Amino acid sequence: MSAQGNILVRMQGVKFQFDDKVVLKGVDFSVSAGEVLVIMGLSGCGKSTLLGILLGLLKADGGSVCFGDKEVTQLTRRELNEVRTHIGMVYQDAALVSSMSVKENIALPLSELSHKTAEEIDDIVNQKLELVGLKDVIDKLPSELSGGMQKRVGLARALALEPKLVLFDEPTAGLDPINSRLIDDLIIGLRDRQKITSVVVTHEMGSAFAVATRMAFLHEGKIILEGSPDDFRSSENPIVRDFLSDYSKKRKNELT
Repeated sequence: MSAQGNILVRMQGVKFQFDDKVVLKGVDFSVSAGEVLVIMGLSGCGKSTLLGILLGLLKADGGSVCFGDKEVTQLTRRELNEVRTHIGMVYQDAALVSSMSVKENIALPLSELSHKTAEEIDDIVNQKLELVGLKDVIDKLPSELSGGMQKRVGLARALALEPKLVLFDEPTAGLDPINSRLIDDLIIGLRDRQKITSVVVTHEMGSAFAVATRMAFLHEGKIILEGSPDDFRSSENPIVRDFLSDYSKKRKNELT
């Protein structure tokens, strides 16, 4: 468990299953304000499920899920919606509304969940697009953008309400190295300059080690290792070592 700063997120003994398939068997971790926790693990191990539970889109079958002083599992729908205004989500597929322009996509949460004027919303949209380096695409449709641009617009939308926490689900999946690095740099900038707290789910180890202040490895429904990037590099845990070794071999093959 983290000993740094104020705890913003805490999961204790979280369990979850789909029908007869047990996905989470008692997950424990915490995230302190200003941290970037990267959650790793094999495909299908439940990493994205954790984000869904934290956001309240999925209901845990057991355990405690806290955001600040709020127990997410016990909130009413109205209270949960209030909590969600403090959490930004960047989806794996960007999840932009195809019929809306970039401007309209970013303005959507502001229009629905805030009392900002149209002028204030326009200012925020411009600020967030400038932050992700995409001011010139404000009037384009998602279909007119590359995959990397769509991810960056998704990040701009996630930041529109000035969230305390940003969740990233495979933010660099399917991107070429240049666009992956752009996304990594944005996450690093949010971490270092704006002190935004993030939870990042990824299987891309290059990105994981670039952005993380702390890491957690999910395996067979539980966190089997949690620590700094250096702790992971020097870990003697055979499952973690094999995972990192497989990644290193893959990278060598890609470069030869």
